[in-house]
Amino acid sequence: MKKISLLGSTGSIGKSTLEVVAQHPQDFSIVAMAAGTNVELLAEQVKQFQPQLVSVGNEQAAFALRDLLGETSAVEITYGDKGLALAASHPEANFVMTAVVGSVGVAPTLAAIEAGKTIGLANKETLVSAGQIVMEAARDRGVAIIPVDSEHSAIYQCLQGARLGDVARIILTASGGSFRNKTRDELEHVTVQQALHHPNWSMGAKITIDSATMMNKGFEVIEAHWLFDLPYEQIDCILHYESIIHSMVEYKDRAVIAQLGTPDMKVPIQYALSYPKRMPLATEPLDLVKCSTLHFAPMDLKRYPLLQLAYECGRRGGTYPAVLNAANEVAVARFLAGEIPFLEIERIVQRVCESHHGNSHPSLEEIFEADEWARRQAKLSVR
Repeated sequence: MKKISLLGSTGSIGKSTLEVVAQHPQDFSIVAMAAGTNVELLAEQVKQFQPQLVSVGNEQAAFALRDLLGETSAVEITYGDKGLALAASHPEANFVMTAVVGSVGVAPTLAAIEAGKTIGLANKETLVSAGQIVMEAARDRGVAIIPVDSEHSAIYQCLQGARLGDVARIILTASGGSFRNKTRDELEHVTVQQALHHPNWSMGAKITIDSATMMNKGFEVIEAHWLFDLPYEQIDCILHYESIIHSMVEYKDRAVIAQLGTPDMKVPIQYALSYPKRMPLATEPLDLVKCSTLHFAPMDLKRYPLLQLAYECGRRGGTYPAVLNAANEVAVARFLAGEIPFLEIERIVQRVCESHHGNSHPSLEEIFEADEWARRQAKLSVR
């Protein structure tokens, strides 16, 4: 049985992971869980899946969870960064699903690697912020990192049985997000509610906004660089409106292998959990006749300047990707809180990155310091 520690259980990926686990109770079990402060939902999850350990965001949430579960519950409750690390390195777990949002995923992912756990990586910011350190740690410990993002899972599947040296390029597909049909001028006054309405996927608020700015695709480019050990010149992006082709690999002989499926995150989640096997999944099958026509368009980097910025920060390396991610996290939070207009997200991230003096070979501590610096700058940034 695959014994799973699930980090980020109350988020979109976390909830989908639990749906997969519930479909296969003989194959998967949850031994540890971590979440933020949504203790009402977490309490329901704990009662259903009966983990041994649960971590929450802070001490207040820990007390609230204990009240909801009752004193007779045997589950161990912890909190904070220490709690995340305990969940990630739980001795009973042999698989850790990292589905927390943001650079907070770096430390528990490293803790899981140190403990020798197989990683299902759904937290792209981990490799964006500290890709070199994380991948080196995984190689040193002989730990497998299996991508869960639909695009990287697609590439991972398309590479099975192939030699990386035979790859000409990988092609990441992008839906275009909530505002793909709007001009730059029309974006000046869009609302939070409009931004959260993704045409194809049901995702959390942060990733939905990142999809609208195309920052999410920029993060995926950097993540792909580390996951597949490819230079940025071999990583391309195209618009694909239906989200049926999740990504493609073009080989040197010009053969292209694509992974197709309905836009359902349970598919890449279960693939990561069951790899190298495939298991039945109760989800809608792909009907190509019903799809009828698939549409593609070139990626316009002037329309999506944050994608261009992600390529630039990725090539610069060092602390630049961490600064890019941290500034974006703060800018998106400010937009969701109603503090800034939509296009100000781009302006803040660009200003912070332009003012950064990077460290080309940072330690983990220096990456965290750059992250904190970028957050302070992004909080203070005004037009």
